[in-house]
Amino acid sequence: MTENREIEFEHADFQFDTIDEELLVDERCQQILKQFYLYLQQQGMTAEQASELAFSADLYLRDYLIDFGRQNVVRPLPGIVTTFAGSWYITHTLDPEFAALERHLTALSELYRYMHRRHLISADELSFLLAEAGRHDFYRQRIESFLTISGDGFPAWDAECPARLGCGNGAI
Repeated sequence: MTENREIEFEHADFQFDTIDEELLVDERCQQILKQFYLYLQQQGMTAEQASELAFSADLYLRDYLIDFGRQNVVRPLPGIVTTFAGSWYITHTLDPEFAALERHLTALSELYRYMHRRHLISADELSFLLAEAGRHDFYRQRIESFLTISGDGFPAWDAECPARLGCGNGAI
């Protein structure tokens, strides 16, 4: 039996300004994702199910929050999930579809629940993050309206939930 020793982190361990610090944060996120994957299996998921959620959580943490957003992953801001699901995912996916986005939202909801259990985010943060992840009708509408954009319609579509972080500040 392999021992599953969790690595403990501090909030400041996810702050970065330089490329070297960013690489360290990326490694720490990989460690959290591996622990998350094992945790999901301990909760009864198959390796395949846990892998799918961990893969989606990886896209969110490392591609969106760190690379695009330059954000500390354990200090989430209101609107961060809304911007991901309502703009970034849609504009950074070749053929955005709600079923795939819904899997990502499930993954990041589970990831944030896991991070709360590990005391990396607060109950208040978990609450607003889960509320944002639950706005399925809004995200479905965003995808549908994106796919029907014609001519110079993108600026109006983007204005509703801009690609910059914090769209709606959680108020949508």
